[in-house]
Amino acid sequence: MSELPLVSIVTPCLNAADYLEQAIQSVLAQDYPHIEYIVMDGGSTDDTVAILRKYEGKLTWVSEPDRGQSDAINRGFLRSRGRIFAFLCADDAYLPGAVSTAVRHLLANPDYGGVYGQAWLVDEQGNRLRPYPTRPFDARRLQWECFICQPAVFLWREIFAEAGMLDAQLHYGLDYDLWIRISQKHRLLQLDAFLALCRMHARTKTLRSRREVYRENIRIVRRHFGYVPFRHIYGYACSLLDSRDGFFEPVRPSLAKYALSFLLGCTVNRGQVLSFCREAVAEARGALQRRAWPQPPWRQSKTRAGAQPREAPMRGAGKRL
Repeated sequence: MSELPLVSIVTPCLNAADYLEQAIQSVLAQDYPHIEYIVMDGGSTDDTVAILRKYEGKLTWVSEPDRGQSDAINRGFLRSRGRIFAFLCADDAYLPGAVSTAVRHLLANPDYGGVYGQAWLVDEQGNRLRPYPTRPFDARRLQWECFICQPAVFLWREIFAEAGMLDAQLHYGLDYDLWIRISQKHRLLQLDAFLALCRMHARTKTLRSRREVYRENIRIVRRHFGYVPFRHIYGYACSLLDSRDGFFEPVRPSLAKYALSFLLGCTVNRGQVLSFCREAVAEARGALQRRAWPQPPWRQSKTRAGAQPREAPMRGAGKRL
């Protein structure tokens, strides 16, 4: 047992009293013997600090102002000592055996930069809704979608450090950006095991700030790849024209959303307008052949059916409360 590596887990939080204790208990209940748990609170004014005090001696916690979720996680990482690193949002949770499963696969596959497992999307009460739509690792596919569920990821410490930690300027797609940067030099291993619960509720940044999420994701993709695919643009267009959250309230497809996507895409990809036009026309042709316009994001992404255009999944670590 003494040869097993230390795993450091950081939870960033801000006014997260409603869910924080569930996250804490999911970490403390793990059967893995060598866990260092650090909670970085951004100066909460609710009962968060009172909850943290209940667990004195079982975890390390800090409550002080920070520059946001990315900054809090980075600060926690710099305080940590583990060879393996993970971060868990205050409204998410690990499933039993998650850490030991991740460590076992990391040790068996040391050439990978990290591992990511499956995760359940759950509602505010913790009821399981459906699995997060993960895919086998493909660095090129990250240009089109974030198929890695953040709470189910465990990385070697040096990989997170080498990537430069999280970009503190990002507040929504911070994990998406990290996966892309890591993928430029390393592979991640997909596990066929459920490791985490990812909570979806109205107060998550993922759902309440759809426009900002898509806008930031577009900047991330453009910065790393130089071209933003249609699905990201279509998601942004939907957020501009439709107030539905796209998860609990399905987004209705329309010709107006497609037309706006075309205009926005040509602007964002102004150096590659012809390529975007070809992609947009191909998406439209496929939709017309099926007699169906793009479907809402989460309903279709569950099955990953075909190449039908759809609002791109917004999921990222930006769920800090």
